[in-house]
Amino acid sequence: MKYTELGVNGVHLVEMEPMSDDRGFFARSFDTTEFEQHGMRPEVAQCNVSFNHKAGTVRGLHLSLPGHPEAKYVRCTRGAIVDVAVDVRPDSPTYLQHVVVELTADNRNALYLPPHLAHAYQTLTDDTEVLYMVSVPYAPGAEIGFRHDDPAFGVQWPLPVSTISDKDAGWPAFDEATNAERFGAGVQA
Repeated sequence: MKYTELGVNGVHLVEMEPMSDDRGFFARSFDTTEFEQHGMRPEVAQCNVSFNHKAGTVRGLHLSLPGHPEAKYVRCTRGAIVDVAVDVRPDSPTYLQHVVVELTADNRNALYLPPHLAHAYQTLTDDTEVLYMVSVPYAPGAEIGFRHDDPAFGVQWPLPVSTISDKDAGWPAFDEATNAERFGAGVQA
């Protein structure tokens, strides 16, 4: 597999390297040893699938609080998405920066996000399915979020938002002081 570190500390694009023949191809899409070699968390405690009916659907921006270090490994298995990772770790050298990556069923790429990054995606096609593995089990009390259109992050979504949950639409605006208090010292970037 090919690993490319992107513009936010710890975020990697992971590309498969298919071995093709007349049957099709074979490729690894996850490797714990290689993840460790690239400073990525290889633990998988849960695997989730998200299906989305309409292009333009936004899910996120979600993240987990300190004490619940949820790393994510995201792949689009049907259709296409733009996946967004926003660095809200106050001690990170890429604090408040973000990356936007197109993941499609055709390009078969994946995005790795270390713990404590705000994560969201927008569907680019109808009937899109997303698979993501997470390093720890979901803990409802440990989840927070921010608005997908928060000006503090400057994320440019490629499509108008067609669908968003009430929960995601109702997240508060980003506040630096509250964020610093939540994360305090000790959250590694």
